[in-house]
Amino acid sequence: MFTLEGETFLVSGASRGIGNAIASVLLDMGANVVGGYSSAPGQLKQLSAEFGNDRLLPVQMDLSEPGAGARLWDAAIAFKGSIDGLVNNAGIAPSTAYDAPDDIWQADWAKTMQVNVQAVADLCRAAILHFEAERSKDGDFKGRIVTVASRAAFRGDQPDSLHYAASKGALIALMRSIARGFAGKGIYAFTIAPGWVDTDMAEVVNQPGNEWMLKEIPTGELVPPKQIGNMVAFMLSGLIDQSTGTNVDINGASYVR
Repeated sequence: MFTLEGETFLVSGASRGIGNAIASVLLDMGANVVGGYSSAPGQLKQLSAEFGNDRLLPVQMDLSEPGAGARLWDAAIAFKGSIDGLVNNAGIAPSTAYDAPDDIWQADWAKTMQVNVQAVADLCRAAILHFEAERSKDGDFKGRIVTVASRAAFRGDQPDSLHYAASKGALIALMRSIARGFAGKGIYAFTIAPGWVDTDMAEVVNQPGNEWMLKEIPTGELVPPKQIGNMVAFMLSGLIDQSTGTNVDINGASYVR
């Protein structure tokens, strides 16, 4: 067992689902958490009641707005004065037919790339700059970035999710580039590629006619979101820094490479 006592992490998309599970695990392990959310704090309210305002800071930030990633980072720094790790979890997955009207096609692709890629890149950039500054003051300082991608980055997705798959593929390349470029400065980067996770976003799996979605998962069940949180905590712990650049598939063996 390890502890994250006294460390501070920023988790985007923390109001529900995977992000909230990640925030919960990190708090349970002693960390302080800044939880970003788009419109409503959702389940962050329960975590605030449980752990207190000194341990958890919810921050509203719409990552579809240009520059929002940098603003979220600045708010996170103000909480405890420093950040030890960044967890990029926020993302959107609109359904957009390939034969949709041009204006809808363009708008959905632009928003998906802004939230899923550009905002993540902006957060990573801010994190790297901060980690470099911290290391200049303390030569032993190490910073870590974990990004939640998707199995779609590797196996592709449905025709109405071309933008989602493309954005998640971009995240894999981004994080591998960060891992290669900054490991010598004590900055480590990891990705997790989930399949269907047992959150409200996976309700489509239980809709009539979609039985095949569950049948294609050899374990026979959706991934419990806490298992994503457990892996994120492990990656942030410093116990596997030599694995920087690694992606971990958590999908019930629905996609095995």
